[in-house]
Amino acid sequence: MQTHSLADVVALISHPGEPRIFSLSEARELLPVIRKLTASASRELDPCQLRMRRLLDCDPRLAPLELEFETIIRKWVERVQRLGVTVSGLWQIGFDTGEGYLCWRYPELRLAYFRGYDESLDSRRRLSEVIQEYQPDWAVY
Repeated sequence: MQTHSLADVVALISHPGEPRIFSLSEARELLPVIRKLTASASRELDPCQLRMRRLLDCDPRLAPLELEFETIIRKWVERVQRLGVTVSGLWQIGFDTGEGYLCWRYPELRLAYFRGYDESLDSRRRLSEVIQEYQPDWAVY
């Protein structure tokens, strides 16, 4: 598998909301960067969530924690979207193939699922099954 230098990854960065079409190999090459960004954001969010759980809904200390929570999530969304992926939910992204999404959610170790554009995250199918059944162009190395 080819690895990218930091300069190669920076060259792939686009404006937020500017998705791109990925082949399976391109998505696999970019996944380590997304995993690192997501793991970092998740570690940053954990203490905030813990403090929020300890407070009642009416506690005035909750508002600044909610703002901190939102800021961490927004920063993560912006960072991963700049890589051309689609954010599907908290710590969940999709690599657009032109036929649907290669799906990944933290803390999965690899890309292992696919879903069509009109399918929910719960209807993800095993990537190996999709490739075997349809032999899509995006799966060619």
